[in-house]
Amino acid sequence: MDSPHGAAVKAEDFGLKGPRGWAFRGVGIDAAPGSLIAVEGPSGSGRTCLLLALTGRMKPTRGHAEVGGHRLPKRMTAVRRITALGPVSGVNELDQALTVAEQLREGALLQRHYGAPVRAMFRPRAERRAAAEARIASALEAAGLDLATLPKGERTSVRDLERLEAVRLSVAIALLGSPGLLALDDLDLKLSDTERAEAWDLLRSVAARGITVLAVCSEAPSDAVVLRTSPEEPDAGDDSGNGAADDSRSAPKNDTKNDTKNDTKNDSANDDTKGADDALAEAGRA
Repeated sequence: MDSPHGAAVKAEDFGLKGPRGWAFRGVGIDAAPGSLIAVEGPSGSGRTCLLLALTGRMKPTRGHAEVGGHRLPKRMTAVRRITALGPVSGVNELDQALTVAEQLREGALLQRHYGAPVRAMFRPRAERRAAAEARIASALEAAGLDLATLPKGERTSVRDLERLEAVRLSVAIALLGSPGLLALDDLDLKLSDTERAEAWDLLRSVAARGITVLAVCSEAPSDAVVLRTSPEEPDAGDDSGNGAADDSRSAPKNDTKNDTKNDTKNDSANDDTKGADDALAEAGRA
């Protein structure tokens, strides 16, 4: 891999609204290059939408953000070029029909076609192959994945990988392009406590290399820069978007005297979850 240069991440009143509600809003952050950023919140609270918006893959509808000096939403293409996705369900999943070696070669091939300088395409085939192999070896080392420990080595089917091994493979493929920011969805999904600790150690090691890391999770580690999302609506009449990343936000009020108000509030919370789904569908989750 080339020497990475981490991307600073800044946002102010950042939000995205779908046809039936807000996916997220009121996000603010100022993280230095090489930071470990955790997007913490329950499933359905707009976590994935926020991750995709900050990597230039979904267009926000409120506020602005800046990633690696590129302002969103104006320069989404530029942000996509300096960011890479690890595992994101429905967006950037591993191909279960391939072996680990085939998945790595495919990742290297895509990087060569879309991320490498044009002059690299005209190098001798043997030189290109050697460069790809060196890049893959470096990425595997950075991701902590030793192919020799897999049941069938590099011929192990992707579908036979354990969850943490699949995360490591996805990270390795993402690192092939030497991104300034690496983003992963549902990092702690289906991981034991021990595996979760290993996954965070992996991301810390990536951040220590200078790459900014953005990871969606249900519970953030204490040393991460934390963005919190919530599926609940702010108080009625408040459209300032103080919510998603504001730890000091007051809890929504419950009106036990008025069932109609309670029903309306529940419907609004459901609309936020639906809003995230709709926003994902509309954006095509590219």
